[in-house]
Parts: sequence; structure tokens; C-alpha cells
Amino acid sequence: MKYTLCITRKCNLQCKYCYIHKGNDIMSSDTIKNIIDFMFDNSKDDDKLDIGFFGGEPLTEFKLIKEITAMIKNHPMYDHYKILYGIVTNGTIYDPQIVDYVIENSASFCISLDGQKEIQDKNRIFKDGTGSFDIVEKNIKKYMDELPLVLVNSVYTPETIGNLGETVKYLKNLGIRQIYINPDFSASWTANDLPGLTKAYQDLKKIYIESYQEGTPVFISLLDGKIASVLRGGYKAEERCQMGVKDFAFSPSGNIFPCERLIEDGDVNKHCIGNVNEGFVKQNNQCLKHGSCNLNSECITCGIKDYCMNWCGCSNYFSSGYYDRVGPFLCASERAAIQTAYEIIEEMSEKYSHVFSEHLSGRPTMNLFT
Repeated sequence: MKYTLCITRKCNLQCKYCYIHKGNDIMSSDTIKNIIDFMFDNSKDDDKLDIGFFGGEPLTEFKLIKEITAMIKNHPMYDHYKILYGIVTNGTIYDPQIVDYVIENSASFCISLDGQKEIQDKNRIFKDGTGSFDIVEKNIKKYMDELPLVLVNSVYTPETIGNLGETVKYLKNLGIRQIYINPDFSASWTANDLPGLTKAYQDLKKIYIESYQEGTPVFISLLDGKIASVLRGGYKAEERCQMGVKDFAFSPSGNIFPCERLIEDGDVNKHCIGNVNEGFVKQNNQCLKHGSCNLNSECITCGIKDYCMNWCGCSNYFSSGYYDRVGPFLCASERAAIQTAYEIIEEMSEKYSHVFSEHLSGRPTMNLFT
């Protein structure tokens, strides 16, 4: 079960592609209590609870994160072995107490960094228009010195797709071993941008294979996820979108959404499926099909549909305007990624076949530690 708490819409950055409408609202204690009750009541005894802190910039309210964690631990249904914590941050805030919290709670810690200075500062800017690269790189180095693992999330746009290989090389040289790459689905992608996807993914393939050859493997979500999908014969049911069923996000006001990427301004909109303070209202929302999509007709007969993320409701929405319709960009990206995964398997299978055992088990990140 995945629960994402957007504890505030406050943020010290003004990223050009951000889908969260900024505001000064902060989650109240009553709302937090109701969310925690909802999480435990809505989960089965054998479910893990993956609890993520999100914003805005959640570290602007770090004290609140600690308070929420304490409330979770004091809940009568709390079980240490069931709870996973995670923080997604823009990397502009460093505090030794944050390091202590992450270590104490074995929390995942993910910093958003789109690449080198000229890439990062295109979109991830402060409110006065200045870039955030210098402070984020400085803080990443501090956190890497003190934490066992720092994850990085990089967003690429039509303007930066050609720099994707450079971005991964930079992050790898920085010492980052787990890199999560995501497109700006809301961007105005055109047919002219699509050929660039193939070249960019080929650049990533080269870096990926070279990393194994050098003995410094790196996890690249875009590739490792697809390699696992291909080797396992397609995405398994539990890997497919569970929005509104096993995936919930909460705005500061307590409104419930089927995915954090659909929160928008936090007010009641077509994505909202209830409010924890008023009782959960499970609306007859198309998104609740969570993977049983009315796919495009061409998807039904597509030979690689089982390896494709055609079921991702929020990606579909930003790409096509519908939860259950695949847009041209997503289709082109998935085709290029699947083809690249096949090529990696073919080129590495003889000498590096042992690395794929973790992909087969659905845990490709473990290759970094074995």
C-alpha cells in the first residue's frame, strides 16, 4: 500500500514544469490523525505501508514530518516491520537532523536534480529566477557523505532530451548509483521530438553497459524497469497501476487522490475521490480501474503491449487527457525503451548474464549491492 502525504504546498522553488499549485497551506493535526487512521484501517494485516512525504517542499516542514512519524509509531496498529518511509525533496535544504531522521527510520531519501548546471537551471529555479544547481549539488554531496544511499530523480523535457546521456554520466560521476528518470509528461511534445528519444535511450544503453564493464554498475530506472519487464514476460499484476486502490495521496486539506501526480491544487477536482475529514467517498471514477484500461485499439493488437506502461493512469492523463488512453509520446517512449532493453539483454547476456537474476526476481536495484 502506497500512501503519499503532501504535507504542504509551500515551496522555495518555482520549477517550470511542477504540477502542484503552490500555496501556504499545511496539514493540520486533525487531518494527519485521520490520514493515519485511514492508512491502517484501509490496509490488510500483511500489507506493507509505503509512506511518502511530499510537497511543495516537505523539508520546509521537517518538524511536521517528525511529528507525523511519532504519531504513526504511537498508533495502536503500528508494526515496525510493516512501515516504510520516504522523502522526496528538491535538495535545497540541508540539516544534520534530517540525516539523523533518515538513518533512524531507514527512510529512502530522493533528491530532484535534472543534471549539470545548464540543465538544472533551465527549469528548477528559485522564485527570483535564479538557478538552484549550486546549492543542490552542494547539499547532495553533504548528504552522500552522511547517508548510506541517496537517490536522484531527474526530469527531462523536449529541450533537454538530447542531454539525457550527459545527465546520467554527471550523476554517476557524482557518485549516485540509483537514478530515476522521468519525462515531463505535461510538456508539449511533438512528432519532431520523438526521434530524439531513440538516440537518448541509446546513449543511456552505452553508459549502462560500460558501467558494468567498469565494475561500477548503476541503476537507471528507465532501463532496469524495462529489462525486468522483458525478462519476466511482461509486467505482473501487482506491478501495474493500483491508483485509488493500493495507491492514495493526500493534500494538506485531507482531500484524497488516486496518485500524488494528480493532486494539482489540492482542491476538489475531477481527480479527487474523497476527504479523510468527511469520510472516504469512493466515487465511480474511471481512474479506479487501475490497469483494466480501455486501451487504444492499436494497443490491443500490439506485440509488445505486455511490456508497456500503457496501464499508468497518471502518465496517460498527462499525455492524452484520459486515464485509460495512451498518448503519442508515451507510446514512442515505451517502444524506444523496450527496444533498448532487448538490445542490452542481447549484448550482456553472455558475459553478464548473472546480473539479470535480480531483474527476474523483480529487484534490479540489488545488483548494486551484490
